Amino acid sequence: MRNSLLVGAGILLSRIFGLVRSKVLNYYLGLGDVADAYSVAFRIPNMLQNLFGEGVLSASFIPVYAGLLGRGEGEEADRTAGAVFALLALVTALIVLGGVLFTPALVSALASGFSGEKRALTIQLVRIFFPAVGMLVLSAWCLGVLNSHRRFLLSYSAPVLMNVAIIVALLYAGDGLRVPMADELPRIARIAAWGAVVGAALQFTVQLPTVLRLAGGLRLSLGRGSSHVRTILRNFGPVLLGRGAVQISGWVDLTIASWLPAGAAAGLTNAQMIYLLPVSLFGMSVSAAELPAMSSVSGDGTVVSEELRSRLVTGLRRVAFLVVPSAVAFLAFGDLIAGLLLQGGRFTRADSIYTWGILAGSTVGLLATTLARLYNSAFYALRDTRTPLRYATARLVLVAVLGVPAALLLPGPLGIDPIWGAAGLTTSAGIAGWIELFLLRRAFEQRAGRSRLDWQPLLRLWAIAAAAAALGWGARILLADLHVALRAIVVLAVFGVSYLGVATLLGVGDLRAVLDRRIGGGGGDGAGGGAGGRGTG
Repeated sequence: MRNSLLVGAGILLSRIFGLVRSKVLNYYLGLGDVADAYSVAFRIPNMLQNLFGEGVLSASFIPVYAGLLGRGEGEEADRTAGAVFALLALVTALIVLGGVLFTPALVSALASGFSGEKRALTIQLVRIFFPAVGMLVLSAWCLGVLNSHRRFLLSYSAPVLMNVAIIVALLYAGDGLRVPMADELPRIARIAAWGAVVGAALQFTVQLPTVLRLAGGLRLSLGRGSSHVRTILRNFGPVLLGRGAVQISGWVDLTIASWLPAGAAAGLTNAQMIYLLPVSLFGMSVSAAELPAMSSVSGDGTVVSEELRSRLVTGLRRVAFLVVPSAVAFLAFGDLIAGLLLQGGRFTRADSIYTWGILAGSTVGLLATTLARLYNSAFYALRDTRTPLRYATARLVLVAVLGVPAALLLPGPLGIDPIWGAAGLTTSAGIAGWIELFLLRRAFEQRAGRSRLDWQPLLRLWAIAAAAAALGWGARILLADLHVALRAIVVLAVFGVSYLGVATLLGVGDLRAVLDRRIGGGGGDGAGGGAGGRGTG
């Protein structure tokens, strides 16, 4: 629990600055062609970071490295970490070089709906962003080392520096808070992209001293002859393909959105940024803290299965308690949330309502997406990377099959403006997310036994959240004349306090257990706490 809270604190700090970055970016760019170009270009380094960095390393590197540390083989762990760093540096250098050379082809593949000046600007921005890829991947390697040593706060708060660098670049390019003219927007976007490159370098270098201190025997090599490096590379392939399926799923959405009217790609990016807040804060914080602990579990098959099942069920309850009200809040108050976080400058009230529509579609799969992260961590702890790959691929196919008609074909017959096809994209992706979760759960239960949330407590959580939303709507009606930011703060406060208060009174969810554990100073969560309570943060 302590480790989950540290991960959550780091992610929260990073996300707060990420929201400020998005607020400033939307203030200057609004929703339009330049914003679309920047949104698509910015996704490319993020995609490659996830492919070759944080997601893949968490699944392939951490289980092996944390296992070596858990068995007291620190010297071998350091040698393994050094080899992985050298291999990553070599691979990412080649990727950056190839990316800069073949950017036009990449943009044609990933944003086929862009043309003319919009496509040309996207190519410029992608070429600027690419040098950041190497730094982000090596930063993810630092995260793997730090997490294995149970040092979570630094690794998950380091992205603050990248967000700060982009914010500073935007304020410099935009000459303060003056609303820019349309012809100034491409220059502002290019300067913001260079800010991201500087920020990526800072994100890596701030973690490096602590990593070098923890892995004192680190030596760079290509890992020839190391069985541990071979295991990591063997796991790397399936995880890379699995994460690739997830990333391609996101790119399918953006590619389809590139064929929608101007502003759709940027609107989709804004909605995803808000939608991913609970996924990161609750799903990622729990799964990231549990992966090293799960990977350190030892014993015969029965003991390992029982321990993993116990930790998994506890994590599922904890995540659901926080994600269910998040989904209800997005559905009921998405315009207020978008207004609070993004509205101002060139980003108007109409843009907030548009973001709300896309966000409402995202709520369909919010709970499934966060719960699936925990199941993936459990499979990775079992050194099984192929099962998540298989079902991530199935999800990718479903996203493509469902997304195209939902976004491009349905709005016309329904008499809806084509730009609202972006909401069809997020809705169809949510349906695919539930199917993936069902497949993951079934596969894990066949291997380790029943490990799911009971439907009665989950139904009570939805009922409590719906009642809290009704109270929030009452406050919204009473405060109709208040400024959107102030109204959002009050309404969301009423909703949040109502949900937590009723849930606590009824004894629903894990809030009381969490508070008791924090007050008591315990490091575990009652489900295999011995493995998870060693962290020092």
